[in-house]
Amino acid sequence: MRSKSDPQINYSKLFNKQYKIIPLEIKIAFQETLELFLDNHNHPILRNHALKEKLQGYKSINVTEDYRAIYKIKLEGKKAVITFYLIGTHEELYGK
Repeated sequence: MRSKSDPQINYSKLFNKQYKIIPLEIKIAFQETLELFLDNHNHPILRNHALKEKLQGYKSINVTEDYRAIYKIKLEGKKAVITFYLIGTHEELYGK
């Protein structure tokens, strides 16, 4: 159970649209990844890192070997607010 000091989690409209169409096993993997992320943002499995170029200012975590979730963290007062903006395969998100 999380405490009041835990971050607030938000999802963009685009994230919700993408999430709706991804396979069930990826949805399950995202929920497990989110739990791990909330426990330890820098767990090595997440490969959490800042993005560059057109996604500068955002960060990425691994959901699976191929799927990524892109997010930003900002502070509102003393509370961290994490907003997930995109979820998809590496190729879908980065075109590489």
